[in-house]
Amino acid sequence: MATRTNNRRQNKTARDLALDVLLSVEEQAAYSNLALQSALANHRLDPKDASLVTEIVYGTIQRLNTLDYRLHFFLKQPLAKLDGWVRNLLRMSVYQIDYLDRVPDFAVIHEAVEIAKRRNSRLAGFVNAVLRNLLRAGAAKFPSAEKEPTRHLSLLYSHPEWLLAEWVEQYGFEETTRILEANNGRPHLSLRANRMRGDREALQTALQKRGIESALSEVSPDGIVLKTGVDIAHLPEFQAGLCTVQDESSMLVALSVNPQPGMRILDACSAPGGKTTHLAECMNDDGEVVAVDIHEHKTKLVQHAAERLGLRSIRTEVGDAAELSAKWAQQFDAVLLDAPCSGFGVIRRKPDIKWRKTMSDVDAIHTTQLSLLRHAADAVKPGGVLVYSTCTIERKENQQIVRTLLEERSDFSIEPLDRYLPEAVVQKAGQPDGWLQLLPHHFGTDGFFICRMRKM
Repeated sequence: MATRTNNRRQNKTARDLALDVLLSVEEQAAYSNLALQSALANHRLDPKDASLVTEIVYGTIQRLNTLDYRLHFFLKQPLAKLDGWVRNLLRMSVYQIDYLDRVPDFAVIHEAVEIAKRRNSRLAGFVNAVLRNLLRAGAAKFPSAEKEPTRHLSLLYSHPEWLLAEWVEQYGFEETTRILEANNGRPHLSLRANRMRGDREALQTALQKRGIESALSEVSPDGIVLKTGVDIAHLPEFQAGLCTVQDESSMLVALSVNPQPGMRILDACSAPGGKTTHLAECMNDDGEVVAVDIHEHKTKLVQHAAERLGLRSIRTEVGDAAELSAKWAQQFDAVLLDAPCSGFGVIRRKPDIKWRKTMSDVDAIHTTQLSLLRHAADAVKPGGVLVYSTCTIERKENQQIVRTLLEERSDFSIEPLDRYLPEAVVQKAGQPDGWLQLLPHHFGTDGFFICRMRKM
């Protein structure tokens, strides 16, 4: 029986596998990145087919509302009433027709019909008819940009209208349009050099010898951006602890803390350990970084990262960051709170976020963030530093949180980040109040908020 199962796995086409992933995301609420990683790990696909699966899965989720809008003109019943596999098969087929020029339309329809035959042959004719009618109708026709600007932008750039309206209010129409365009771009892969084992130039040279092209990051002095696709987990330099996978914007957080040898630092929400290990590297692994997470299995991720990088100054603890003030009142030279957030800064990497989150989720996480920051502030020594960061661009989760704390705590004040971060970053994303709000289009990175505060 096991052999037969393995054969079925090996015989799945790229599009079969893409459909399986889309179904798990929709029906089981699986995270797209994790579901895709699991599917690719469990099936033997050549790199070209694996790339196609990735493109179809992320592209279909990314363009979800636009694809549904395209399809509803050619259906006699609501899309929601179709079987899940039919609905997602149609969506992924329209994505390929509308957005993948390298795939001939006739091949897309043929593959969709063949998949339908394998799933339920009675519905193959329906799938064929819908897709052929859509193809004959030509390019998508969206509502007028003049009469319905929000609806038009929502369908053109595939974002929920409520979120788009939020950003227009916060950033204006033109800046929001740039954010939407960037969110639909392909995310790049960046590596952070382990300072304890060499600088980024040495890492770049080592990778170049393996035929892996990269560029030095404009955003982080520790980062390089890969131009060549590579399986990082099997990269010798990664296995030897010379580097860590981390987005360029995320690399700025530890720099904003400005760790120095001998300091005692608390990372209040530390998993999976990217910022924790960067803190230790920046202080030459001399001092102590206490890495806290509420889940034991997540603290093990931090431990494994520290071991791979050869870092000994990191101590992990399982605990609730909301209890910091009681346990560690005024004990740390610096406290980092990289708070849980809506994640709207990483939509390029996790497109399902924009369809799952609602304004009520933002309201709920706002309450959690403020509570965590209050407790984190209590753990800072007089004269110490508190850094608050998130990977979202929602002001309610960022600026409003900081302003509320400063209104409550007159013993804290903002310190500008220009002393700690690259000039180009501060010029582009620095704000008059002293914090940093990186938007996805500034440098092609994740969106990130960072604020450094000093306790008097």
